[in-house]
Amino acid sequence: MSRPLDGIRILDFTHVLAGPFATRVLGDMGADVVKVNSATRAEGANSAAHPYYIMWNRNKRALALDMSNEATHPICQRLCQRADVIIDNFSVGVLDRWGIGYETVSATNPAVIYVQMSGMGEGGPWSDFITYAPTIHALAGLTHLTGVPGREDIGLGFSYNDHQVGLHGAVVILAALEARQRTGRGQRVDVSQFEVGTNFAGPSLLDYFANGRAARPTGNRLPYDDAAPHDCYPCAGASSDAIEDERWVAIACMTDAQWQALRKLMGDPTWAAEPAFDTAKGRVDGLERLNAGVADWTSKLDASDVMTKCQRAGVPAGVVQTGADLAEHDPQLALTDFLHAIEDPHPTIGSTYADRLPIHFHGTPCEEYVRSREVGEDNAAVLKDWLDMPEEEVRRNEEDGTLT
Repeated sequence: MSRPLDGIRILDFTHVLAGPFATRVLGDMGADVVKVNSATRAEGANSAAHPYYIMWNRNKRALALDMSNEATHPICQRLCQRADVIIDNFSVGVLDRWGIGYETVSATNPAVIYVQMSGMGEGGPWSDFITYAPTIHALAGLTHLTGVPGREDIGLGFSYNDHQVGLHGAVVILAALEARQRTGRGQRVDVSQFEVGTNFAGPSLLDYFANGRAARPTGNRLPYDDAAPHDCYPCAGASSDAIEDERWVAIACMTDAQWQALRKLMGDPTWAAEPAFDTAKGRVDGLERLNAGVADWTSKLDASDVMTKCQRAGVPAGVVQTGADLAEHDPQLALTDFLHAIEDPHPTIGSTYADRLPIHFHGTPCEEYVRSREVGEDNAAVLKDWLDMPEEEVRRNEEDGTLT
């Protein structure tokens, strides 16, 4: 059975995370994504054995093109003429220097969708900045806003914005394909990673423009609503005294009725019966005592038991899960087979697992998962399919260093 994007050809010049995540989503949906890499660039997160590369480059074919070697440019230009989509997440101007900028490509392939996902976008005083997730988080206000009071330098501990940029990239490609279906024309699309990150500061910006009030980090508290308890609480069951082995549960009472249900679960302790705690504002005003009381209850119980009891009583709660919890103990993921082995072992690290596309198409299911490929592993197949290049010519190009 066909997948939604079968037949769509994507020439993928992306690297590290944001771009590869965008094209992985589209590859999962059936697009023929050709990942362009080279032996000269296959280091760090671009190495075929790096966890990022393995996770974000499944369901793609691998083509070796060393773009620093001008002998590769004619082959690359021919590939660009056959592509439905070309995508990169370099700084502005890199593809132009390789002779495959939008103006050049669109002159012979006017239907091409050309997506550039640079750190700061095209134009402006920072357009040539070199960026990675930590620098984007800082510039976009996310490091400041997601910290805890008194420690505004902590922020997000992983590449959150890269994932969001990747999803934006996938969405704009789908939208541009739809526009092309209606108009017959391709287009260039500029995605600024910085602006994607700033999008998530929306309410904070609104508060500043409307009230002149600068947002401050609030930790696990909601910044604009009176909701309490609304935090993570310690639980029993730690496997050692190490901080990383502590067990926690998140509880978020958004209504007075949920708070009353939690009170009942806790055995209606004396402290919780104080009239001040009957309203959300009263609970927020007395947050230190409230959190201490809830923590005293949760600390005697297993985190899963707290979650189960709360959910049965209509109180939102969830275990703070570790990677091991997700992989080995989560019954929801086990039921849906969300994490499963890819049948073809990776040549460097052996068996790998795929986190399924978290979307279920009932008419055009996306159930194929192919491991990430070594640099140039699919040279012959890609060049045959896209350019009708004979295998003998492919081998000659490999031997003379053009395809490496």
